[in-house]
Amino acid sequence: MNQQHTSRYDFPSRVFHWVTAVVVTIAFVLGPGGFGRLMREGIDPATRSDIVWHESLGILVFALTVLRLIWVAFRPAAPQVQMASWMQLTSKLVHVALWMLLLALPATAVLALGSKAHPLTLLGGVRVDQLPLIANASIAKLADWGDVHQFLGDAIMWIVGLHAAAAIYHHLILKDGVLSAMLPYKWFR
Repeated sequence: MNQQHTSRYDFPSRVFHWVTAVVVTIAFVLGPGGFGRLMREGIDPATRSDIVWHESLGILVFALTVLRLIWVAFRPAAPQVQMASWMQLTSKLVHVALWMLLLALPATAVLALGSKAHPLTLLGGVRVDQLPLIANASIAKLADWGDVHQFLGDAIMWIVGLHAAAAIYHHLILKDGVLSAMLPYKWFR
């Protein structure tokens, strides 16, 4: 890992951050309310573009997160901004929570689909009708994974909102470069 001091994140880190933020937001907006009810009523998820897009974007979120974690292991050093120790701790906790949610959301979605024998429907007509390894696993029976997925989806949006508010606070009040370090371009310095 490169230990040079920099005031900005490297280009791939910024791209991963913003693409993930946009994809998560769109997936959240397209998340079908009452998905379980729709399936119990016999609605084929492949006939609902919101479901197909939501599930496809969920797979993309998982892929981006895995690639991003690999990149974090090899990227140049992240910018170091001087701030109060409680802010540093809070920042680390929020980032850990976001990473965990980015991994847990796709996992709970697959658990929800597999435990209820719902198909995974993706763009391009890709459809996985059964997920027998999940359906037969003991973890499938531990919770209503659809409810867990919905709760975690709401949680990530709340934490993202707090994350964004903190970045704006750092930019407008503290003027310490936290937001500038992750902006796609050298705007608003």
